[in-house]
This record gives sequence, C-alpha cells and structure tokens, in this order.
Amino acid sequence: MAAGAEGMRARLMCGIAASALLLAPAAVRAQMDGMDHSAHMHMEMSGGWRMPPMDMEMPMLPGLDGVVPVVEPFMPGMGMDPATLPEARPSELVPMADGDTLAMSVSMVRRTINGHEMVMFGYDGQYPGPLIQAPQGSTVVVRVVNEIQMPTTIHWHGIRIDNRFDGVPGLTQDPIGPGESFVYEIDVPDAGMYWYHPHVREDVQQDLGLFGNLLVTSPDPDYYGPANREEVFVLDDMLMDAQGAIPWGLDAPTHALMGRFGNVLMVNGVTDHQLEVERGEVVRFYLTNVANSRTFNVTFGGAAVKVVASDVSRYEREQRVESVIIAPAERYVVDVHFEEAGEVVIANSIQAVNHFRGTFYSKVDTLSRVTVQERAVADDLSAEFATLREHDDVQAEIDAFREHFDREPDHHLVTTLRVRDLPLPIVQSMEMDTLYVPPIEWNDAMPMMNWLSTAEQVEWILRDTDTGAENGDIQWDFEVGDVVKVRVFNTPDSFHPMNHPIHVHGQRFLVLSMDGVENPNLVWKDTAIVPVGSTMDILIEMSNPGDWMLHCHIAEHMHSGMMFNFSVGG
Repeated sequence: MAAGAEGMRARLMCGIAASALLLAPAAVRAQMDGMDHSAHMHMEMSGGWRMPPMDMEMPMLPGLDGVVPVVEPFMPGMGMDPATLPEARPSELVPMADGDTLAMSVSMVRRTINGHEMVMFGYDGQYPGPLIQAPQGSTVVVRVVNEIQMPTTIHWHGIRIDNRFDGVPGLTQDPIGPGESFVYEIDVPDAGMYWYHPHVREDVQQDLGLFGNLLVTSPDPDYYGPANREEVFVLDDMLMDAQGAIPWGLDAPTHALMGRFGNVLMVNGVTDHQLEVERGEVVRFYLTNVANSRTFNVTFGGAAVKVVASDVSRYEREQRVESVIIAPAERYVVDVHFEEAGEVVIANSIQAVNHFRGTFYSKVDTLSRVTVQERAVADDLSAEFATLREHDDVQAEIDAFREHFDREPDHHLVTTLRVRDLPLPIVQSMEMDTLYVPPIEWNDAMPMMNWLSTAEQVEWILRDTDTGAENGDIQWDFEVGDVVKVRVFNTPDSFHPMNHPIHVHGQRFLVLSMDGVENPNLVWKDTAIVPVGSTMDILIEMSNPGDWMLHCHIAEHMHSGMMFNFSVGG
C-alpha cells in the first residue's frame, strides 16, 4: 500500500548485503567485461526479432548470442503505412447518466511515442480510452465494436459488476471476434476510480493502448474533501529500441519470467507530460497503473502528499506519505499541496538492481514536470489539506467484518513457478540469481534472459496448499454473504521469486496484514501486491454471484498460467 514506501525501502536495503552473493566469478566477469557488446545492441535477427536494449553494464550471457524466443514475433499492422491510419486523440471525458449508451470502437490507430510513429490500438481512437464518468448506483451501457484483427473483450476492472459483463473469455462471454460487437451493461455500486482493459492477450492489447478509466462519482460532493483541481494520471511504459517497439510474441507472451518492462515511461500516453499550477494549489491526482509488469514508486518532489483512497473506497483515515507505491492494476487517489513556486518533478524513484554485478543503484525517471507559478491560488485550501480526515462511514462498514480478522485462514495459496526447455545459460544464471531475492522487482535487471523466456517455457503457479491443486484445477465454491480469509505466501526459494499483484474479480477485499503485521489503516481493494518472501492475509467479501477469476495482474504471469476461477452462488 502507499504508506509502505519506507518499509519497502528498508527491505531493499537489507537486500544489499545479500546482493554481494550475486557477484559473478572474477574470471567470468573479466571475460564479459572484455566483450564488445555494442555489436549486439539493436541487432536485427531472423524472423523479425530484435534483441531488447541492454545496459552496457548488463552483458549478454555466454551461449546466448543469436538466440531468439521460441515463439514467432508479432507487430500490429505489419506492412501497413501508419500514415493511412487516423492519428489517435488524447482521452476525452464522457459524462454518462443512468441508462445512457456509449458506442465505442476498438480500432487501429497511429501514435508517435518517443519519436517513433507506430501502429497501435485505441478505444474510440483515443489514448488512453475515453474517461467514462458515471454516477454511483447507475447503470451505463457500452456497445463495443471490434475493428482489429484479434478477438477481444473488455474487463471492467474493480467494478462489482453483473457477472455476464465481466469480460472473461470462456468464462463469462465469448471473445468479440473481428467485425463483431458486444453490449456491456455496467452497474457501478461503488464510488471511485476504476479502469477497463481487454482480457484477451493483455500483454499485447493492453500494451498497445487498450485501456481507459471509469470514474464513478459519489452523490456526496465532499466525498474526497476539497481540492483546487483534479488530474488523471495513467502510468504506463513501453519497451522500445532505436527502431521502435520491440515485437510481442505471436502465439504466447515473451518476458514470462519478469513480465514485459518498458524502458520508456509515460503519463497519459506521452513522455513529456507537464502541468502548470498556481502557488498553494491542492491538486488531486487519480493514479492508475496500466503497465504490464512495472510497479511504480511515485514521488512528488518536495511537495506534501496525503493518500485519500485506493481501489474501491476511501481509507479509514487520510494519511501523509512520502511516495506512492502502485502495482499493476492498482489505483490511488492522492492530494498534493504545491506550496512553493518553481518546478516540481513527479518521478518514478526506485532502487534499481543490476543482477549481473549484484548491485543496487538509484534510478529516477521523470513522469511529469509541474510548473508552480508565483501567483497564489485564489481559494486557499491549506487548512483543509492540513486536516487528515477520518471516515466514520468507512470504519463502520469495516467494523462488520472485524470478527473475522483474527481467525485462521479459510484457504492458503503459495506462489511459485516451473520452467522447461529454457536455454542452459539462463537456467544456470537463474540458479545463482536465487541467492539474492529483492522483495519487489522495480526494473528489468535481466533484459535478454527475461525476453527469451516465454509462456511456453514458464508456468507461474498459484497452489492451494490445502489440496495441492494448482491454477485452473483449484475449486473454490462460495455463497453470497460468505466472508473468506485467504493467506497468500510468495515463496522466496523458487526458480525465480518475484512480486505478484493479486487481483480478485467481481468482489472486494481488505488487506488485513503483511508478514503478520496488522494493517492499521484499511481500504477496500481489488488488487494488492505480495512481495517476495511475504505472507499477505486478505479478507474477501463474497457479495456478488457468478463465476469469477483470481489471478496475478502481471500480464505475462497470467498468460503463463497464474490464475483460477471460483464461484459464488446465490
């Protein structure tokens, strides 16, 4: 959660000592240090593959020269002139009332990212897709027409929706084929910021631009408290080299080990995001992480920050934070007070890892530049910002579940993985790599090994330790009204330990504790990250009937098997 930034950093610092164990033998390092790696950078490979860009300090492992993923490469619009496609437009606000209908296309668009003109996908020709705004308690209708050459669906992430419209192919609906359409009726019972994305090859379609926000407004105008303005920040990244985007896997994802980290970071689809505010403004940021794998640690320069809400509700009480850790699919609502004139850099500030050298280093990437003017804001909200509000209604709602907090879990899950047929140098390197276990993988520290691992060779696993069942073989059946406690242990001794953002469809849950430490400030969630070596207890309120998914929201992990269904009767 957001307030855990200092704790996460402390864990990372503890890992520094362990990182020394990763140092490669001196003879091997000397051999690699003498190699001319520039020859491999941006190289063309047969079949359309290009090796992802690598840091010069991250040499190629011996034995992998010329090796490519075992799946075929895929790029949208191969052979097409991007100029023949419409240029995508920035996201547009679409206010909807109860019963309104929105017609929304899924189509190919032209976008320019980091200087490269690309063929990508868009909802209604926009990036991100339209910002749909609907009042709490309403039902809005979205008619989706698929104009791309891949089947697709839309999953309305975090919404306790009617099961028929959850957008999971093979479980709640058939995929929307090319030229076909589907009508979603979206009930929105909870105020908050949600988002929508495909549930078909998310690693490709979401990465290529298919995502958008759904803002559900409370009838209470003071729901979040006062702010001078509101800004929507959709955080994303893209893996690119000097020629443009690195291809995706055609029949299965690449980057199955760590997920596809991008090296180009974006806010709302652009790399040069900027804001201009007046001195003293309180700006409310709605943060959504749509990246395939990257967890961001968002800092706001020296400005004061307080976290107000997350996925499905406000916190029990507002809280000061220094930064916001936001895993894939999570959302946070934070207020930021820009008190001093000048430039404030909103950044992703992390302790990156060099797995080859076994070292950490500070890495700061600018997400947005905020120019704070000398002119003072007319409506001074300093006093209101200084107040940390408590939400009696949130606490009262959670009180009804406190009797379940201390009992034994109903189910136990452990996360691990199996691999097969990976190149021997990767296996040998990974066996050494497990000596060092960072709790959160902030960056792609093994670009080539990660790229070469595909969903055909890597199986990520959620195992029910009570039954031994794994992934799709897990059978959980509940009734509406059940309150289910689940303990998730992310084992550190697997072939490649990695953090996992766990997402539950159609319901909401509380993160009760991490590693036995009670969570002092609760908020309803639909996604929460469990770091390597940690044990997370969550309490799920089964309030919504139907067949639902539970999965890791790193796109490549989900497509490598890390998911199962559960049913809620009634």
